[in-house]
Amino acid sequence: MEKLAYEKPVINRISAGVPDKFGLGTNIKPVTHIDGVSVKELIEKYGSPLYVLSEKTIRETYQKALNAFKTRYQKVQFAWSYKTNYLNAVCNTYHQEGSWAEVVSGFEYQKAIANGVPANKIIFNGPDKNKEDLTLAIKNESLIHIDHQDEFYDIQSIAHEMKKKAKVAIRVNMDTGIFPKWVRFGFNLENGEAWAILNKIMADDGFELMGLHTHIGTYIMDANAYGVAATKLAQLAVRLEHKYNHYIKYIDMGGGFASKNTLKGAYLPGSDTCPSFDDYAEAIAYALQHSDIKYDQMPMLILETGRALIDDAGFLIGTALANKRLPDGRRSLIIDIGVNLLFTSFWYEHLIAPAQMTPPYTEDTIIYGPLCMNIDVIREAIKFPVIEKGENVVLSRIGAYNMTQWMQFITFRPKIVMIDTNGVTHVVRENENHETMNALDRVPEHLKGFDL
Repeated sequence: MEKLAYEKPVINRISAGVPDKFGLGTNIKPVTHIDGVSVKELIEKYGSPLYVLSEKTIRETYQKALNAFKTRYQKVQFAWSYKTNYLNAVCNTYHQEGSWAEVVSGFEYQKAIANGVPANKIIFNGPDKNKEDLTLAIKNESLIHIDHQDEFYDIQSIAHEMKKKAKVAIRVNMDTGIFPKWVRFGFNLENGEAWAILNKIMADDGFELMGLHTHIGTYIMDANAYGVAATKLAQLAVRLEHKYNHYIKYIDMGGGFASKNTLKGAYLPGSDTCPSFDDYAEAIAYALQHSDIKYDQMPMLILETGRALIDDAGFLIGTALANKRLPDGRRSLIIDIGVNLLFTSFWYEHLIAPAQMTPPYTEDTIIYGPLCMNIDVIREAIKFPVIEKGENVVLSRIGAYNMTQWMQFITFRPKIVMIDTNGVTHVVRENENHETMNALDRVPEHLKGFDL
């Protein structure tokens, strides 16, 4: 008989639940399949770690959000937030559903154009638009959301030189009762800055004022804050009507809707506390419909939500590398998924589950990634079953930001696959390798040789 490896005995205090005759059971159910496709087969075919996207979930979540708003407000248009996940396969899925594109850089603008989005259905946000970007956007009649005074003057000079009106909106920041206030972007409402720039725009024939835009923050758990913001933008629109007899074409409420992920330090899970699309829609639609905007001049409502639309559709599957005992007796599990691939682990308590059946016992566990950094922690404290070396895990709700904020650090970035609505898998981004990593390197001649 093979001799078992020795492990120091540890006494764990039962901190939750009632044990049965077999001990303390786990509430963590294994995730063996994603959209009917075996996790084990995915890893065998495509490698570990591996990002997995569910096309079915993307489409269903989008339609749920659209229905929540359309049943409350007649004119609604979503614009997919490229920064949230700008994989072409993801963007095109949203465009097929009818979503425009919302971009915050020249790089993202070019991606949207290359994806075939009509230029007049691209919303160009963000503080970093250079003159080349602005010239192209004005030429293409894209919607430019002005972020600051310097950008206003750039657009002014370009538009006059081109003898072409720039289609613009302004981004407005304001007090909606939430903290922290997002005042870094756009023009402040309360101190008069927003009204001042609107007067400049209306007085200049190089501009065509199309709309008003706000983005009050991120992961907003209070839907009523959007009602406050919509009310204030509506009042600004009425003020424009009274002074200039000008009716804006749209009000853009930005994004920031919370996903069902649980924030670190939260007492209750995000799935229980995060507002629904209906909650957000009710707050925004009620504010606009009860404003003083004339009924026959109601603007289009644009929404740029990203996280709440894509988070549930993303999974990251990986493999256990080792188990270790820490000096205080806690178990630590090392997996091949690090914070370089899961940037959002710094603020979310991500759902993690085994990909196979496990014994019904759990203990306090820290889950580490493979990086040589002390901050490479996926879960700081979780009741988790024993996962042996070579077995697999599944992290859920990781679709937002992780595939745009990932880093090539120590390990190559892995493949990304999408499971279509028929259960067929497609590689939507290849993994990195030595060839791709060295493709952009340039070595000066005097450094090409050495003798050790």
